[in-house]
Amino acid sequence: MKQVVTVVSPHLAENVLAALRRAPLEGLSVMEVKGYGRQKSYLDQYQDTEYSEAFVPKVEITLWVDDLRLEEVLDKIVEVTRTGRIGDGKILVMPVASFI
Repeated sequence: MKQVVTVVSPHLAENVLAALRRAPLEGLSVMEVKGYGRQKSYLDQYQDTEYSEAFVPKVEITLWVDDLRLEEVLDKIVEVTRTGRIGDGKILVMPVASFI
């Protein structure tokens, strides 16, 4: 069993969830998060004034999948999230000792 943590832009989260709708998952959770990588920050605008936000809004999708189906699930995630631009997100894969 593996735990897959995917951090993507908010506009890509629905695409990921749609691609995983029929995937063989043991469980899935979704959270709104903020952070930064190479982007560092972004400019936002409020009432004609620009200001810098220290953290970029993202969506974290955590799912648990059987080892035999891992590559299939990862391929689906990469297929719908990869745009080739900075900020596409990250995918982390971790082993799970037990799943109760």
